[in-house]
Amino acid sequence: MAYMGQDKKKEFAAALKIALKGTGVKYTLGVRHNTAIVMNIKAAPVDFLQNYNEVVGEKVAHRYPPFQPAVKYLQLNQYYYQEQFTGKALEILNKIMPIFMNGNYNRADAYADYPDMNYYVYVNIGQWDKPFMVVA
Repeated sequence: MAYMGQDKKKEFAAALKIALKGTGVKYTLGVRHNTAIVMNIKAAPVDFLQNYNEVVGEKVAHRYPPFQPAVKYLQLNQYYYQEQFTGKALEILNKIMPIFMNGNYNRADAYADYPDMNYYVYVNIGQWDKPFMVVA
């Protein structure tokens, strides 16, 4: 059963503070329903949304329905982010995601009635009501 507590959040906060020192990334960290860790990246010197639109838009330009670019915010896919970003954006995400995934497990079974995970991970770049900002 998934569980995320404030003590584990504090461990993540300490690790993220060290890993993101000097990158200029501004974020918040929270716990949702005692089952998930939520990171909202509010601002950064790297334009994550533009990078995502360029990389993913190029890969799926020929598909139907047409690709909808990320304009104000984006919820990161924790399993495929390495295929959706490049350059500095990927460097920063490669510092963030291993911290969250260390010690996490996912033994989800398509035939089971419930997922078996240690905890859920949500990384949002901006939010629907607070758009992501690129800062110098």
